[in-house]
Amino acid sequence: MKNRSTAILIGVYGNSRDREICEDHLLELESLGKTYGLITTYKICFFVKKKDPATLIKRGAIDKILNILNESELFYVIFDDEISPTQQRNLEKELKKTVIDRTELILGVFDKHAKTKEAKIQISLAQARYQLPRLKRLWTHLERQRMKGGYLKGMGERQLEVDKRILKSEISKLKKRLKEIEKKRATQRKKRIREENLIFSIVGYTNSGKSTLLNALTKADVLVEDKLFSTLDTTTKRFILPNKQKILFIDTVGFIRKLPHDLIASFKSTLEEIVYSDVLINVIDLSDKNVFEKIESSLDVLKKLKVEDKPIIYVFNKIDKVKDHSLIKKLKERYPTSVKISALKKIGFDDFLKIIMDSIKFKIKKFKLKIPQNEVKLINELIEKGNITSKKYKDNYLFLEVEIPKTLFYKIERFII
Repeated sequence: MKNRSTAILIGVYGNSRDREICEDHLLELESLGKTYGLITTYKICFFVKKKDPATLIKRGAIDKILNILNESELFYVIFDDEISPTQQRNLEKELKKTVIDRTELILGVFDKHAKTKEAKIQISLAQARYQLPRLKRLWTHLERQRMKGGYLKGMGERQLEVDKRILKSEISKLKKRLKEIEKKRATQRKKRIREENLIFSIVGYTNSGKSTLLNALTKADVLVEDKLFSTLDTTTKRFILPNKQKILFIDTVGFIRKLPHDLIASFKSTLEEIVYSDVLINVIDLSDKNVFEKIESSLDVLKKLKVEDKPIIYVFNKIDKVKDHSLIKKLKERYPTSVKISALKKIGFDDFLKIIMDSIKFKIKKFKLKIPQNEVKLINELIEKGNITSKKYKDNYLFLEVEIPKTLFYKIERFII
């Protein structure tokens, strides 16, 4: 019986200096496969000066893969690069195996890990968008019928048109359902803005320790596994800083190299949480040998979301696993607004909270106020949302020194001393 979980991974590079990068990308692809439940048996990088529009790789590379397939019982051939529908059909015809690319594997991993209704809809939409131009591949075994005067649509072509209509209808329905979720998110967002909560979105490469950090700070009980994309759902938790300022931490879906465009489009409602945040916390695995490249991958996604100009705090995680202090020095020079921590061992949290408080000074201002004691509602709001450093009562007035968000200025303007 054939093992339907075995795979050979294929990468390509166009410059001899890029071979090591290609090999590293295949290691990540192997991790994605492992998360999906696949066993990687072979990993090969091919030098390709010019990509073949029909098959991506050249004849010699195809023959080499065929030799391996003839000697081993492998079910999947997985390409690290995105392959076109035509290339996919041609490669399957040549190799007589199921051929998929990185995008299709990522979609499969996301599908397996989607838990909430929203995540499942987002994945279904991304998969439908991906499948639409590839439907023809399913019907290549059905030949068109030749008639006098030309071709008549055969069963395969008729079925293809039916399937396209069904899939387009499904895409339309999924978009409609996501719009309803987006409306709900917008309502929740307005509520947070009304409550004057400052929002910190935790972003970063998948498996960098984002969920571990949120759990350590807020006891959020978010699933943490040594797998890529172990969780896809956004988690929001309130947190009170040492200066009594209330903020929100939002843990978002992890980033990855070559994150598929369909996923970014489908996860728009989730990723918009990043767009509407005040400050970004970019968590980076300091023990990763390709730390600089992983940072660039994260920044690439932020650029696609057009939020790279937001204030960013770089949190270099897993400091307990690093012995090369020169690396830390280089990173600090390149990213001055940064802090080193261990989320797992809770090392460096005081410095982390201090840099967070420093990052929102532009949103906080200190005032001296003289408020009539009958202004109970306002006084309670200042106690709840501000940091009171001095308080005394005199002649039916409350004299306060308080640090508050600038958004509350209009409420206290007439009481400023």
